[in-house]
Amino acid sequence: MMEEPIYPFTTRTSNLAHYICANAARLPDHHAMIWGDESWSWSLFWERVGRIAAILKNNGIEKGDRILIQSTNCNQMFEAMFASFAIGAVWVPANFRGMPKDLAWMAELSKAKLLICHEEFPEHAAIKTPWLQSVLAIGGSSFGPNIETLMKETAPDNNLEPVDRDDPAWLFFTSGTSGKPKAGTLTHGQLHFIINNHLCDLTPGINHRDASLVVAPLSHGAGIHQLMISAKAAPTVLTSNKKFDTAEIWSLIEKWKITNMFTVPTILKLIVEAPEAQASTKDSLRYIIYAGAPMFREDQRKAIELLGPVLVQYYGLGEVTGAITVLPPEGHAEDQLREGSCGYPRTGVQISIRDEQGQLCADMETGEICVLGPSVFAGYWDNPEANQKSFHDGWFRTGDIGHLDKNGYLYITGRASDMYISGGSNIHPREIEEKILEHEAINEVAVFGIPDAKWGEIGVAVCKYEKGKTVSAEALEAFIRQDIAGYKIPREFYFWEEIPKSGYGKLAKRLIRDELLRRKDEN
Repeated sequence: MMEEPIYPFTTRTSNLAHYICANAARLPDHHAMIWGDESWSWSLFWERVGRIAAILKNNGIEKGDRILIQSTNCNQMFEAMFASFAIGAVWVPANFRGMPKDLAWMAELSKAKLLICHEEFPEHAAIKTPWLQSVLAIGGSSFGPNIETLMKETAPDNNLEPVDRDDPAWLFFTSGTSGKPKAGTLTHGQLHFIINNHLCDLTPGINHRDASLVVAPLSHGAGIHQLMISAKAAPTVLTSNKKFDTAEIWSLIEKWKITNMFTVPTILKLIVEAPEAQASTKDSLRYIIYAGAPMFREDQRKAIELLGPVLVQYYGLGEVTGAITVLPPEGHAEDQLREGSCGYPRTGVQISIRDEQGQLCADMETGEICVLGPSVFAGYWDNPEANQKSFHDGWFRTGDIGHLDKNGYLYITGRASDMYISGGSNIHPREIEEKILEHEAINEVAVFGIPDAKWGEIGVAVCKYEKGKTVSAEALEAFIRQDIAGYKIPREFYFWEEIPKSGYGKLAKRLIRDELLRRKDEN
């Protein structure tokens, strides 16, 4: 029988929406959000959050209910997130690039009672589950009442629902690189820790005078970043162009004196290599945070040469809400560089490397990266089997492979699922990709295994040329053979004009592999 806690009154925590309430009181006229020609002050933003909260309640949403959203970045999406927090509901954002069947799966798993859907996605709005009771529309549509219209008719309700530290606030869906995506449960208390951890380790010293540009979907890492930005009352700036537009990005950096942004290496690379980059003013930039995948050293050097010492790398997963390691600007400098490292453990976070039996590995010994600390999520939503597999003695098993050096810096060898076995040898693609990227003719690369009758699997490299440059497969193989063991050399090299990416801008090896096998079948 479980004993009563010694201190039974310590589980209550502040509601995440209180950040907006505080901003509206302290800085009522300061910019909260900017989008194109429109902007919203903190007082107006808080009022709109209250109106959406009242709309949610009028639609029968209560504390603990799940709210699903399918939308591109917009002010209503961000406002509705805080409205969901305010009433104690659970925010369930989908990747807007997903198909209707993907959204249906998320609705089924979460048992969402309400869907907020942008007008661009009428097929998504048509999904059905036994639990989904109503649909609200962002923009004009025939599939549900328009949120903006409802706000004009609804008085704000700015009461904050009492919450405990372990009350769910956000179901954070994994990218689903294998099988259906899982939903990580992020709680009010855990997200408060994440906000403070991000401020401590990623963007020390920022305040309301800073400004943050959004260049990634608010449904995932960018949403967490902007939650942190809102906690310091700094404005969030959205891009207007529906397509990725480097000219607009550089224009917004100059106009609003952007100091920080969250992105992924492939997007940062495009921003750095854009025609507008050299002539644009960059003095305001303080922190360019990249995550989601490692950044090749050559790309880091180009970015630092253009932007100065502003790069901040973090390693993390949705399940740990990004907070595992940090490599600050000084860690990117040549004289401080530990090449290949993604940094050291974040404040309050502990890392261990463990073998297949769960035993601790020695320094420099490769094993699975495991994490302990307040940044770790509360487990997968309604998925006890995944929870059983993902935790060992309280440690979260990331599924990533790597090692720690004697100073505690982490090196990621690869994803456990990226590893392939050729002729009985385990091969992790990361070091091969790093070497290929050193060649001046290669801009992007993905190395992975495909089935082979003789070897079980063989390695292949799918490459994209640097603009205006080429190299033969034979010459590229000779180049990497200088530093890569023979058994690790890819057996086949392919050169494509474009390499498929995930909805989050990362090279998607599953998609690349499927496309390669399709092309092979056609030939």
